[in-house]
Amino acid sequence: MKLLFDENLSPKLVGRLVDIFMGSAHVRDLGLNRAADPLVWQYARDHGFLIVSKDDDFRHLSFLRGAPPKVIGILTGNCSTATIAELLRSRRGQIEQFHSDTTSSFLPLT
Repeated sequence: MKLLFDENLSPKLVGRLVDIFMGSAHVRDLGLNRAADPLVWQYARDHGFLIVSKDDDFRHLSFLRGAPPKVIGILTGNCSTATIAELLRSRRGQIEQFHSDTTSSFLPLT
């Protein structure tokens, strides 16, 4: 299960979570920083990523277009990269279930 971190999240998340989300990437590392959301969406879809973002635009895209890709929305407000990493780590089981669920396209995490 690979996560694609949107530009509103730290690129450090990739390294902090590599042990449980191998193959994950940040948009910056893929040359997609400042790319339009539909381009990031298409890249995630084509390469089997789940998008992780604080951006409401991806939530809206997930409702309009459905999956794939699936979107994990970080709804914690302002917080540290360590807090987001711990949130994703602690919700790994929930994220795995979401990934397997054929009916869901958006997972809010708070």
